[in-house]
Amino acid sequence: MMRTELLRFNGAVERDPAIAAWMKRHAGDLGSVARHWFTAMRECGDEAREVLHDGCPTVCLGDAAFGYVAVFSSHVNVGFFQGAALPDPARLLQGSGKFMRHVKLTPGKPTNESALRALIDAAWLDIKARVEHG
Repeated sequence: MMRTELLRFNGAVERDPAIAAWMKRHAGDLGSVARHWFTAMRECGDEAREVLHDGCPTVCLGDAAFGYVAVFSSHVNVGFFQGAALPDPARLLQGSGKFMRHVKLTPGKPTNESALRALIDAAWLDIKARVEHG
């Protein structure tokens, strides 16, 4: 595990009304994809909190940023703040940043759901370890 400073958000809450409003504004296929994967991240554990960050619904472990969804004109990104450190045997992750990676999902194109769920689980375990062990 790479040792990094974590992105933390004061104000992450169990259910953020701003995210509910964001979800209402993003209807249709793209919104459905975003809601599905945001829900999967938010259900990772009792310590899951959320905040709207840079216009994107973001899930945190307590106050430590874990993952997000972003809707674009033709796709949805499911992103991970420490994604560069995640195992990705299905090679779903995209990006070349020092820390962040995302999975690009396009409605109508097949999604390797089990591999994406495995990434979400791995990201949750990773952020837990980072929070608990510094």
